[in-house]
Amino acid sequence: MGGNEENYVKEAFNTNWVAPLGPNVDAFEKQLSDFTGVKAAAALSSGTAALHLSLVMAGVGKEDIVLCQSFTFAASAFPILYNGAVPVFIDSEPDTWNMDPALLEKAVQALAAKGKKPKAIIAVHLYGMPAKMEEIKAIASAYEITLIEDAAEALGSNYNGKACGSLGDMGILSFNGNKIITTSGGGALIADNEDWVKKARFLSTQSKEPAPYYLHLETGYNYRMSNICAGIGRGQMEVLQQRVMQRRAHYEAYLEVFGNTPGVSFLAEPEGCFSNRWLTTVCFDEKVFGAGFIEKLRVELERYNIESRPLWKPLHQQPVFENCQAYTNGVSDELFATGLCLPSGSNMTAETRAIVIDKIKAFIH
Repeated sequence: MGGNEENYVKEAFNTNWVAPLGPNVDAFEKQLSDFTGVKAAAALSSGTAALHLSLVMAGVGKEDIVLCQSFTFAASAFPILYNGAVPVFIDSEPDTWNMDPALLEKAVQALAAKGKKPKAIIAVHLYGMPAKMEEIKAIASAYEITLIEDAAEALGSNYNGKACGSLGDMGILSFNGNKIITTSGGGALIADNEDWVKKARFLSTQSKEPAPYYLHLETGYNYRMSNICAGIGRGQMEVLQQRVMQRRAHYEAYLEVFGNTPGVSFLAEPEGCFSNRWLTTVCFDEKVFGAGFIEKLRVELERYNIESRPLWKPLHQQPVFENCQAYTNGVSDELFATGLCLPSGSNMTAETRAIVIDKIKAFIH
């Protein structure tokens, strides 16, 4: 916490404005739109809720095709299923670990040739690293497909000077407890299309029509953020840049120690990309360290109560999506086999980080 969160929450209690909606929600939405440079934002209960509503705004329905990055958390794809649509997974390219534009276009062309032109594309900025949005946007525009940015991990990152989440037709953010900032739980849908954001707000409050009794013409959802959580978010936005610098400092420290170690590699920022370094990730070449090395290292670190975690298991490998089509190139499979997320929390001290580094050094040497 940054300090002011408690003041905004107390304000909500003092004014008895605890339930969803209220001054904190309005102020938090303005902070988000101002920071990302979009015209409007809807504060919601989770990033997953935001992604679900973005698909609704895109008109995604039963049996529609949605192209989704495979190398990501399952929440990027679950909302596709909520709408009765069909996910088709696209593998990553090695420069950013995000959606491969070449595979994306191959999939669009192949599906269109079968009369199944995709309805939407979900591109993810994984671990805070911006995807190759220029190429992805060009493909989405050329084939007239709605482009949704999953920027759940990328608040504070930017691509060619523009905030992640503001580059597509719609963007989604997450404020889950493990993100760069948190509202304890929560998310947001952001866009320049103010009508979409207005409609998302309407649907997220059970689609209640302006009548003296409860009137519903459309299916609604209980997705709005509470005034309490938004108060936490207001305080968190005030320290967002500080959190980004703390996360980037962790990355630089790990890179300084291990960057020249044979067989160890880090994800560099391509030209035009600025990453919030939400998590520091590292890969260990199995030709140098042997197959299954990351699991051995993870278990070793766990002995000292140091948590690490493999990179995301690609969605095309997940049992829940085993019947889904995927366009793969082996990149995400290799990353899952060789990559590890290192301790990267904003509250991790330099002293704690030094202990982590020492344990890794001792094990790999």
